[in-house]
Amino acid sequence: MSRIKRGVISKQRHKRLLKQTKGFWGQRSNIFKRAKETLMRAMRFAYIGRRLKKRDFRALFITRINAACRLNSLSYSAFMHSLKTMNVSINRKMLSQLAIFEPEAFAQLAKMASKK
Repeated sequence: MSRIKRGVISKQRHKRLLKQTKGFWGQRSNIFKRAKETLMRAMRFAYIGRRLKKRDFRALFITRINAACRLNSLSYSAFMHSLKTMNVSINRKMLSQLAIFEPEAFAQLAKMASKK
């Protein structure tokens, strides 16, 4: 039975992982075992962060819309409810963009919403 040498594959795997941990502090960047632990932890935080980002931005959009509504003497909840009853389907991101960059257009929407 001939002997199988596996050094090449292990080396490739280690190099691939160590390349991903470049810039980490101390042993976390150049010792395979420490680097793997740190990379798994970092990847878990990145996964969680991608989900939190969606929540954070939605909260930011709502805050911006609420501020614009208050300038037009309307509450956020009343504004959103009246948009829904008028079958206006603009998402919160676009509404916040309108509030920032096109305040006149947002004011017209708020005026329509307050009539309803």
